[in-house]
Amino acid sequence: MSIRRTTKAARGAVAMASAVGLALVVAGCGGDGGGSQATDDKKPAAHSSAPKKSDTGAPAADSDKVIGEMKGPDGVVVTLHSVVRDSGGFVTVNGTVTNRGTRAFNAIDWRSNETEMRSRSSISGATLVDKAGKKRYLVLRDTNGECLCTTGLSGLMPGSSRPVFAQFPAPPAKVTEVDFQLPTMPPASVQITD
Repeated sequence: MSIRRTTKAARGAVAMASAVGLALVVAGCGGDGGGSQATDDKKPAAHSSAPKKSDTGAPAADSDKVIGEMKGPDGVVVTLHSVVRDSGGFVTVNGTVTNRGTRAFNAIDWRSNETEMRSRSSISGATLVDKAGKKRYLVLRDTNGECLCTTGLSGLMPGSSRPVFAQFPAPPAKVTEVDFQLPTMPPASVQITD
């Protein structure tokens, strides 16, 4: 067999492999993810204009329960679902942030002033305030200095929602009502449950 024929055959094999690979990629990308079209009449499914419960994973704990709501600038709403005291000595606040505005939301203003934080879009600036005891509780940090809270909270598109949480040191057991605060948002008075 001559070098010319071998080269020609090798080029043909590469072209064939490329064509098969491209066909597989196109077929994989062209799928609808299982169910965006009806099987009977092939019409696209109707899309709801209601906000999604969550863009990433499961909705916040007790998302049907609303114990407080904070409305901020540009149509951003934080709905609080639970404030639970744990036997480990901390309080966890769970909620949902919803973008009811007209542009993407980034939580850059909700972060704390710390410079060592890796995530610039977090709710690390959240606080719990015990008005009766005149004490403010900051979000807990892990051993690396990162907040025990929702991070990477950027690019929340209009009409979208995302669950959020933050953990704080627990106030004394006799404290049952606190104000949850986020920068740029009005505070919400909430009850701590055990």
